[in-house]
Amino acid sequence: MITVIPMAREHIAALAQLEKECFSAPWSENALMEELSNPNAVFRVALKNGQVAGYVGMLHVLDEGDICNVAVFSQFRRQGIASALLQSLLDYAKEQKMALITLEVRESNQGAQAFYRTMGFEFVGLRKNFYDKPREHGVLMSRSVEE
Repeated sequence: MITVIPMAREHIAALAQLEKECFSAPWSENALMEELSNPNAVFRVALKNGQVAGYVGMLHVLDEGDICNVAVFSQFRRQGIASALLQSLLDYAKEQKMALITLEVRESNQGAQAFYRTMGFEFVGLRKNFYDKPREHGVLMSRSVEE
């Protein structure tokens, strides 16, 4: 069973480890901890059988959201974790009457782009040299939030 809850202090160590597993420029424990006190941050953690399986983070400014991270531990992939996490943000966005959610994904990450398309995101542009380690363009995707 998958449960999605707000990120809390007790999740930080596991999420910092997940960041190292998934990203070439991972967020530190301190960076994740700072989001707990950021009034614009909407971070959710997925638990599967009580174990941290993944997380998602979004910044909410005015009527828009910008997803900064989506990550799932390798042993929990292809089990609906990322879908549950993104759906939790979409539900939040509807409740908050947000208009738009955006995200960036590496140009080479075709699998993630395909997944985001299944969640209603569409290509809207390219951010040149957006990523480091290795340097790569970021594909900008967005979706409107329906009532």
